[in-house]
Amino acid sequence: MTQYEEVHVRGFAEFTRAVSARTGKDVFAYFSGDKDDKGVSWCPDCVKAEPVVRAELRHLPAGSVFIYCQVGDRPYWKDPNNEFRKVLKLSGVPTLLRYGTPQKLVEEECFKADLVRMMFTED
Repeated sequence: MTQYEEVHVRGFAEFTRAVSARTGKDVFAYFSGDKDDKGVSWCPDCVKAEPVVRAELRHLPAGSVFIYCQVGDRPYWKDPNNEFRKVLKLSGVPTLLRYGTPQKLVEEECFKADLVRMMFTED
């Protein structure tokens, strides 16, 4: 049995709603490029990072929330004015962050299980 809640959202508005609905909880968010109808993201690094991040989810703190967010298609993501870049200051996908803190792992850092585990287990 999982001790955390997993939420799947797509786009900035859905992400913001998901976070707002879980005020006061420890929220971890993973941002990935959109997936096609075969479930494959346009972002090769996201494809590589997802199994690593998923394997470490068992280390999430009890009662926390894991939000899996698809940021949109490639042209939207590449636009420097998209809301993920402007509001959340994301510089790349995949990004794993602990919402409301400066803690985040970007791109290749998400390939490293030890870094992902540290983010999930550190207070």
